[in-house]
Amino acid sequence: MALNIKPLSDRVLIEPVAAETQTASGIFIPDTAKEKPQKGTVVAVGKGTKEHEMTVKVGDTVLYGKYAGTELKLEGKDYLIMREDDILAII
Repeated sequence: MALNIKPLSDRVLIEPVAAETQTASGIFIPDTAKEKPQKGTVVAVGKGTKEHEMTVKVGDTVLYGKYAGTELKLEGKDYLIMREDDILAII
């Protein structure tokens, strides 16, 4: 099912990966102690601006700052919308 949202300008819509629920040694992490994910998948990309051509594309897995972007909920899922400049790397 495709999302009916199109970011404007140099903005990108990202679906964050789920936060870790268990450590490598098997300890379960409670909801209050979970770290915000800093990795996600690009779901939608704006057209860019005259000064800024878009580098990321739909489907890219990216790393971004811990407090980057604005959180929103669409069709029951959590997303982040941010400027492409807030993305640190494509992995």
